[in-house]
Amino acid sequence: MATVQQFDYSVDLLRALLWQYDDAAALQSLLAQKAEWYSVNQDEFWTNWRRDVFDLTTANNFGCAVWGVILNVPLSIALPGTGDRPAFGFGLNNRNFERGNFGRLSSGVASLTLEQKRILLRLRYFQLVSDGSVVWSNFMMRELFGGGYVVDNLDMTATYVFTEALPATFLQVLLDFDLLPRPAGVKLNALPADIEVFGFGPTNQNFENGQYYG
Repeated sequence: MATVQQFDYSVDLLRALLWQYDDAAALQSLLAQKAEWYSVNQDEFWTNWRRDVFDLTTANNFGCAVWGVILNVPLSIALPGTGDRPAFGFGLNNRNFERGNFGRLSSGVASLTLEQKRILLRLRYFQLVSDGSVVWSNFMMRELFGGGYVVDNLDMTATYVFTEALPATFLQVLLDFDLLPRPAGVKLNALPADIEVFGFGPTNQNFENGQYYG
């Protein structure tokens, strides 16, 4: 990970005071007030800017929005409505045990949490500086996800294995917008951690046709 240079934003205006003015109380007072103004409007501004915008580990929503534009990284995902497509459910209205169905009546937007936005932007950084190797990708997994690993399948594909469950929307953004580092020409697969899935029986089978991941 690159080391970010540390900056000192403070401005010591009293250094401009010559020794012959040591007894000039009015001048010293003016400089002290000016120094206090600089402390609030110079030091504090740049300190906050570094924390809220520049540093991707602490950036707020505004900072993430700025970086999203710069890096061309989407921070939300459009969810199309089901429309006329069949929706899973029971009965005439595809009801799910009388509580609705698995379709959407209208389109919508799935927003990400602030921490997820930071991870997406840092992923983009890793993507720009990475060689796509398994070693580098595994380092990225530890840095951003606290664990997990990448497997080279030796057939021009690689598999990301996440040891902690990721929200479906977040994982979809990672895959749809190709944000996970990979070598050119290598296809990626992603396996979520063990999570509970919808289904029936001991293996959560959905009418013997597999499982439903939400």
